[in-house]
Amino acid sequence: MSTQVLEPTNQELADLIDSKFREVREGTIVKGTIIEIRPQVVLVDIGYKSEGAIPSNEFEDEEIEVGDEVEVLLEKLENDEGMVVLSKEKAAHKQNWDKIVKVFLDGGLVRGKVKSVVKGGLTVNVGVEAFLPGSQVDIIPPKDLNEYVGNVYEFKIVKVNDERKNIVLSRREVIEAERAELRQQFLGTVKVGDKVTGAVKNITDFGAFVDLQGMDGLLHITDMSWGRINHPSEMLMIGQSVEVIILDVDREKERVSLGLKQMSDNPWEDIERKFAIGSNVRGKVTKLLPYGAFIELERGVEGLVHVSELSWVKRITRPSDVLELDQEIEAVVLGISIEEQKISLGVRQLEPNPWDEIEHRYPIGATIKGPVRNLTAYGAFVELEEGIDGMVHVSDMSWTRKINHPSEVLKKNDEVEAIVLSIDKGNQRVSLGLKQLEDDPWSHIDDRFKVGDLVKGTVAKIASFGAFISLDGDIDGLIHISQLSEDHVEKVKDVIKVGDEVEARVIKVDKVERRIGLSIKAVNYSEADLKKESASFESLRPSSEMVGLEQAFNLAAAAAEEWSPSDED
Repeated sequence: MSTQVLEPTNQELADLIDSKFREVREGTIVKGTIIEIRPQVVLVDIGYKSEGAIPSNEFEDEEIEVGDEVEVLLEKLENDEGMVVLSKEKAAHKQNWDKIVKVFLDGGLVRGKVKSVVKGGLTVNVGVEAFLPGSQVDIIPPKDLNEYVGNVYEFKIVKVNDERKNIVLSRREVIEAERAELRQQFLGTVKVGDKVTGAVKNITDFGAFVDLQGMDGLLHITDMSWGRINHPSEMLMIGQSVEVIILDVDREKERVSLGLKQMSDNPWEDIERKFAIGSNVRGKVTKLLPYGAFIELERGVEGLVHVSELSWVKRITRPSDVLELDQEIEAVVLGISIEEQKISLGVRQLEPNPWDEIEHRYPIGATIKGPVRNLTAYGAFVELEEGIDGMVHVSDMSWTRKINHPSEVLKKNDEVEAIVLSIDKGNQRVSLGLKQLEDDPWSHIDDRFKVGDLVKGTVAKIASFGAFISLDGDIDGLIHISQLSEDHVEKVKDVIKVGDEVEARVIKVDKVERRIGLSIKAVNYSEADLKKESASFESLRPSSEMVGLEQAFNLAAAAAEEWSPSDED
């Protein structure tokens, strides 16, 4: 018995093939054969009832021939023209995307080429286009992203958005991972005392960070030089290669301390022998400050000349007034502190101190001559020699006059004679006197003025409490306001004025206190009345009238004030 085999019709066969392709191949990558290469398109046969046309520019980076097998993405089995829709680029993109996703899930790295600079970072071709944020380009964010364009690097994929087909990369994480591995290797082998070479990575006020095989070591400013430096940038610059020594390793905290000065011998170890106290040394001025000048004696060793040690007598306010940077000078070692690494120097000690034998040049009682260099409220400074002045206090300008300000007697640049009264070498003071050039008229005042004498004089000054009268012999007497008239006087100027010639009677002579009291109202008193007035006058103490007179004399006397050389300016 024969079995009849039914052959499928052409339509049934086509429907079968069509359903098979629709089930498994639309949207998938299939293999096809190039059957024709035209100027605009390349025809590819994937074994379906019609071939597909792919734009020629999708093959522009490849050399192809008829018969070559290619992988393409089957986008659609049939378009409106009945042709299969294929894409080689989309096939490559899909393949690359799938690889990227797999690398991302596996935590691996991907290589890519930087294409261009965009807002916020770079675009990178890793088979598909990806974004590299500027903050993820390097450990230190770069100043110019254009330096990276065209370069090939390895990246870590940090984010994948399958829906938007976005990929975010990081090169920084790759570098940090590499550095972490190198850091562990370095920490596992390095020890204190090892010499290592690194590149200066960063500079701060307190030191510099040096990149050592994947880890940063700190080179503190105090370990850069045996000498004094104000900022690490004086010795180092970013990117500079430097050999240093390991001072300390903290493996738990992954910290390394470095030293640069320890690469050479400590010049302070034998400092007292090289620069003995009292010895003369030479050096170069390296820094000028308001309080002094730093002098480099040898590499890593500096001394300080304080401004006060520059001259015995010159008034130097700033070292820069007499010294210049890089100037070679000679000095004397005054002191050494090894612990603080400080050397005190002096320049003035190179010459004798003119104050040491000042009393031989200006013995007490000697008469000197010199110009008035300066006036102050309490006296005048007279130049004895360059840098050495003597001072005439207002109280030593006149035996008889009440000098309130030296300008009443002297003016600047006047050439004057004076007597040396005293010398204070410790405080560098010489006291002078003008009045001592003449005898003290008060020593024989009793021979010139007695109570009851009628005298004439000129009103020199007026005060609220009375009037000062200039008498013969340049001696002043005081008429208290109570002695101007028998009548009550409200204001002195209502009765007399400066320049008036007056006649008065002496009612008091105090040799000890150097005071002469005068009275106008007692001019016409009889001897009996005068005695009565004098007795009455003396009996006022300590009444308000007498107190007023005492205060008048006290106000007229110049107060003895302290002075020092620094006051004269």
